[in-house]
Amino acid sequence: MKGTHLGEFEELVLLTCALLVDTAYSVTIAAEIEKQTNRSITLSTVHTALYRLEEKGFVESYMGGATGERGGRRRRLYRISAAGFDALNQARSIRDNMWQMMPDYKF
Repeated sequence: MKGTHLGEFEELVLLTCALLVDTAYSVTIAAEIEKQTNRSITLSTVHTALYRLEEKGFVESYMGGATGERGGRRRRLYRISAAGFDALNQARSIRDNMWQMMPDYKF
């Protein structure tokens, strides 16, 4: 397993994989991130993040069944691993701690 640091986009992709149980593949991941963040997402950025997350051991990929809409080709689906879930919890904990330390700004 490579480094365990999560970049912002990797965290979004990992969260989305966790949300899209049994339906997480590049197209659905990109669509959900676009919906939640109002950001334009390319499939290549999603693929790059998925490859990195898989190298780190945070997601696992597997082949889904063939579908007519894809001309009988199978989809590569992704699911969060236990290590990925731990990484998300760690990232959340760090952010929560820092937000709690935030001074009360008066602008």
